[in-house]
Amino acid sequence: MNVLGHSQLARMGSDPGLVAAVDQHAAVLRDAIPLDRETLGDYLLGFLDELRHRGWSFTGEPDAAALRLTAVCWLARERGFLSDELPA
Repeated sequence: MNVLGHSQLARMGSDPGLVAAVDQHAAVLRDAIPLDRETLGDYLLGFLDELRHRGWSFTGEPDAAALRLTAVCWLARERGFLSDELPA
């Protein structure tokens, strides 16, 4: 959330294209995994491990990895998983 989530979620308020792209990634996640706190967290950790393995870093541009991470952050926020202020 601190590196990418907060800024991308705030940007969604004024960027309908970003909203549509994040919604598409969220739909893929909704179809692929149960959206409970533990499963979404496990998915996120595995996805981040793969990104680290590939040497990916957030450049500020909404590439596929950034969109997927934003979708995870959005889903976590919308489902109330961040209400205790624990980092995602």
